[in-house]
Amino acid sequence: MDKFVLFGSYCENAIQKRVPFRDEHLSRLNKLKQEGILITLGPTKCNRYVFGVFEATSIDIVKKLLDEDVYWKEGIWTSLDIYPWTQAF
Repeated sequence: MDKFVLFGSYCENAIQKRVPFRDEHLSRLNKLKQEGILITLGPTKCNRYVFGVFEATSIDIVKKLLDEDVYWKEGIWTSLDIYPWTQAF
């Protein structure tokens, strides 16, 4: 299994705009965490950026998971960049 990091950004007023989708989003993330695919994910304190770490067999799997997320579909996330990552420690 390889690790991947996610760097992304949120739309303007994301805290308000995400309200109708938040439960669905968090429920899905919890499922991915239980499956061992999601290591961590969350916003920066300024709520402008999202950061995450995933463990999967390919970057395509991570891209597909993010494409299916309600935050991406509804425009809460406005950009998502995924990179293979080597964990040193």
